[in-house]
Amino acid sequence: MVETIEWTDAGVVMIDQTRLPREERYVTCRTDEEVAEAIRSMVIRGAPAIGVAAAMGIALGVKLAESANLDAQFEKICDTLARTRPTAVNLFWAIERMKRAYAESAGLPLARLRERLIAEAQQIRLEDIAINQAIGRNGAALVPDGKTVLTHCNAGALATAGYGTALGVIRAAVSSGKKIDVFADETRPFLQGSRLTVWELRHDCIPATLITDNMAGHFLKSGRIGCVVVGADRIAANGDVANKIGTYSLAVLAKENGVPFFVAAPISTLDLTLASGDQIPIEQRAASEVTHVFGVPVAPEGTAVENPAFDVTPNRYVTAIITERGVARAPYEESLQVLAQARTNSPGGVSQGLR
Repeated sequence: MVETIEWTDAGVVMIDQTRLPREERYVTCRTDEEVAEAIRSMVIRGAPAIGVAAAMGIALGVKLAESANLDAQFEKICDTLARTRPTAVNLFWAIERMKRAYAESAGLPLARLRERLIAEAQQIRLEDIAINQAIGRNGAALVPDGKTVLTHCNAGALATAGYGTALGVIRAAVSSGKKIDVFADETRPFLQGSRLTVWELRHDCIPATLITDNMAGHFLKSGRIGCVVVGADRIAANGDVANKIGTYSLAVLAKENGVPFFVAAPISTLDLTLASGDQIPIEQRAASEVTHVFGVPVAPEGTAVENPAFDVTPNRYVTAIITERGVARAPYEESLQVLAQARTNSPGGVSQGLR
């Protein structure tokens, strides 16, 4: 399995996803500012992976901090990481968890405090892998045997600490013996589908076919697609889902053609403070991502550009939301609350009963 991110004595090591698939290169972030820039520039991306990176960035910042005015330094470190990308709620979830660990360690010698935060960040990484494996187990039964699964963007090992959410469901379905293959949308403008998802699936010897985003409707109508499985960056209390731009169009097409549309995400992606997806902040990215491909201009100079990185899929298009604690279905205001409040015996534990 691809190693997305890990803690080392030298710093936080992560695979540079901006260079895939042309080059498999790892970078070492030696300061919290370097981790923040890696998140901002999408060297590392994907909601769960961003959360793990933020936790490790905080631990790294405190490791390098001086003992004087430590509280102020800690707040600055957290603020630097919080300002990297606004949509993925896992980022803020991880920062809040590290803040709790810091508060609980008040009064410890600085060396012990550093050890505590490093251990917490590493635990978040391990838990994420276990959570993704549980999501995969819960979702595998929903994948039709002998059919093609359509996915959008990259919600695999590269988007998490390992195994993946949407691709975790696909991996688990394959491991259970189901004969499936995958269609991956290229996912313009950053091409996470073509660059990352196809690379990752080929790495695992899972049959994958690349299609452009505007081919999805054609194949959904053909009867070949058994289901759509995507990840999420934030899920509101009513089940509205923010995910990579183009997800909403895919969900509408899936419903029109009677194809189940599944969202795979950890409980940490739920934002039950938001009543609906209308309140989810949408990140706007640089125009050059649209006007250029790998530095080559594909539009006239000076072209006006809109580049929202995410869209929101209303809950009426979502067949089910697959989490590590079970599978939620409409009405999501009720089922997501139950899952959020469910107790688990371990990071990968599952509370059944919502299928």
